[in-house]
Amino acid sequence: MNDNFVDYVKIFVRSGKGGAGSAHLLRVKYNAKAGPDGGDGGRGGHVILRGNGQRWTLLHLKYTKHVFAENGQNGGENLCTGRQGSDQVLDVPLGCVCRDAETGEILGEVTEDGQMLIIAKGGRGGLGNDHFKSATNQTPRYAQPGEPSEERWVIIELKMLADVGLVGFPNAGKSTLLSVVSAARPAIADYPFTTLVPNLGMVKYHDDQSFCIADIPGIIEGASEGKGLGLRFLRHIERNSVLLFMVSCEQLNVAQEYNVLLQELRRYNPELLDKQRLLAVTKCDMLDDAMMQQLSRHLPKDVQTIFISAVSGLNMSQLKDTLFRMINAEA
Repeated sequence: MNDNFVDYVKIFVRSGKGGAGSAHLLRVKYNAKAGPDGGDGGRGGHVILRGNGQRWTLLHLKYTKHVFAENGQNGGENLCTGRQGSDQVLDVPLGCVCRDAETGEILGEVTEDGQMLIIAKGGRGGLGNDHFKSATNQTPRYAQPGEPSEERWVIIELKMLADVGLVGFPNAGKSTLLSVVSAARPAIADYPFTTLVPNLGMVKYHDDQSFCIADIPGIIEGASEGKGLGLRFLRHIERNSVLLFMVSCEQLNVAQEYNVLLQELRRYNPELLDKQRLLAVTKCDMLDDAMMQQLSRHLPKDVQTIFISAVSGLNMSQLKDTLFRMINAEA
């Protein structure tokens, strides 16, 4: 497994606690009881996730197990407010979901560059005694304590942001397609599981338009139960608006292969079947027109099908047109 691609980390985070308000009473030379002048405590620091479009992995957080923000300082005399605790800001790739490790509650997701998500809120500073003076109590000798910090174990998961997700068995030609239609250069070889991490590629379209394709490691039967690499990477399909199923024409029963892929997605997350689907029969440079016509009679009827070859360029323009149209229909 490529150790440079990390899409799951578990971290203990603790915000800063708020500083206590001051209960100081002012004493000056000619007035020993000049009244309360206690300042407020400072807010404790937050722990924040910040979207960074230049990051593609959570590798930089892999060995970060504890993140503590700074406590707020206590208030002082002369109505001095305590200093605010420094925030701890963690840069993450776009497409990250953060959830509470114990309850499973989703704390939020980061999908835009520069977006800030507070995952542990700093405690508010306590009010100084100056806030509590009144006509009947002109020298209050009490102030508020600061609010306590928040602490929790969180899980940060990266789910790739792409318009099109490539779904298929190992060696179906997904990486070859990505290398032909985009500038991405995934590892390609004639054996299963060449792709061990998801790859993203930008596909240029007419008039300076483009869309993003994610090449996801091949699914095997039983992937939804964690067999092979499937369970680890099925999450990356969740954010794609269009799923491009790829089955090689070398397979004896293309329709059966397609149905097995559908079943794995259904077991993992039934909502994935609500996405738009397109079936591409790959490696068709080996077939003539008569063989394609014969094969098309046995293809599933509930999904649009296209015969392609990334090597010879067969129907590649038509494939891009169809995907672009489907993406914009979804939008």
